[in-house]
Amino acid sequence: MSAVPAAAADVVDAAPPKKGKKKLFIIIAAVLAVLLAGGGGAAFYLMKKRAAAAALAAEAGEAVEGEDGKAKEDAPAKLVKADLKHAPTFVPLDPFTVNLADREAERFAQVGITLELADAKAGELLKAYMPAIRNNILLALGSKTAGQLMERDGKLRLAAEIRREALRPLGYDITLPPEAAPGGAAKKLPTAEDDDEPMPIRAVHFSNFIIQ
Repeated sequence: MSAVPAAAADVVDAAPPKKGKKKLFIIIAAVLAVLLAGGGGAAFYLMKKRAAAAALAAEAGEAVEGEDGKAKEDAPAKLVKADLKHAPTFVPLDPFTVNLADREAERFAQVGITLELADAKAGELLKAYMPAIRNNILLALGSKTAGQLMERDGKLRLAAEIRREALRPLGYDITLPPEAAPGGAAKKLPTAEDDDEPMPIRAVHFSNFIIQ
């Protein structure tokens, strides 16, 4: 049996290390893939967490910070939550149908009104004076023209007048500013916060408003 040449023996001895290096490269590549996947997952998790925090801050009305650490100017304003411990009482009135004061054509309005009261006790007081309250509201509605009630400012003025007329039978008399008069600019209409003393009717809300 002839001896193996020296060069051939070197080739045989060198073959196993090549397989070992190949396996080593495969292992390193697998480890790098795992690390990259983990890093990408962590980055995705952090981005998702930051987006959720920003969404919660936006809902709460807080300023959302940008990448430069400055608050964004378009952050929504913080809303004032309702006081659930002292929630107001709402009393819907029967719908009103009244002829308007237009002279050129016969126009009428169908209006649904809900009174916001300070508490439930005021509701009992309202029931006793309801005929007088409805009379005053009908007179206030009948003094308006369709053009006055078409605009938003006209409806706001009407709400202020209805509140005044509904309070009169209860013994309260409030003076409306010039802004609430017909033709005035409705920049600052009176509210319950403007009253010198607490009054049973806090505000007037429209549930239905049809002009024909």
